Amino acid sequence: MIPEDLRYTAEHEWVAWDEADGPVRVGITHFAQDALGDIVFVDLPQVGAEVSAGDPCGEIESTKSVSEIYAPVSGTVVARNEVLSEAPETVNSDPYGAGWLLQVTPGDPQAVAGLLDAAAYRELTES
Repeated sequence: MIPEDLRYTAEHEWVAWDEADGPVRVGITHFAQDALGDIVFVDLPQVGAEVSAGDPCGEIESTKSVSEIYAPVSGTVVARNEVLSEAPETVNSDPYGAGWLLQVTPGDPQAVAGLLDAAAYRELTES
């Protein structure tokens, strides 16, 4: 379950980028949600917050543990998935769709190209 059209981080976030100058959509991978178990709470940055690539920008709490969410790119948060405040389990049921976390307008759009492609992420998770 590693979609070919996304980019990934070693910390198990995914990035979808539809437009060359538009925001990226960020979530956690199927691998990550599976390792976490039942997600019970998601804490996301506020719209307008500045995030830095590789730095924590939120948390996901499951019945097993609390894990940080890391920003895959530096930029400004332009949207957050408000559905998750009432239904955090959506991340478990649809991590690549309705369970997305936030949207960020990258400071450097080329940074997305530097993330892992599906083959590299697959290799990371299978080793």
